[in-house]
Amino acid sequence: MLTGDEPVSGFYAPVRRSLTEPILLGGAPRALAIINGTLAAALGLGLRLWLAGLLLWLVGHMAAVWAARRDPAFVDVVRRHLRYPAHLGS
Repeated sequence: MLTGDEPVSGFYAPVRRSLTEPILLGGAPRALAIINGTLAAALGLGLRLWLAGLLLWLVGHMAAVWAARRDPAFVDVVRRHLRYPAHLGS
């Protein structure tokens, strides 16, 4: 009889660390870092407001890194929060 501690022959499946960790770019969630960089580049290159684009990127990226340190899945949490109607929170 098998107990819960013994591995079953032929059913070994290792779980890699990369499957459980969020994908980050420079400490910020990947999608948010790409959106932030794109908006900053459009502002800096497209409108020729170099300092404003650099400042937007720096502030946005630092805010995303700060939030990702507190909760790596904060983007998914915010998305889920925005889907619920406002009258449920009252």
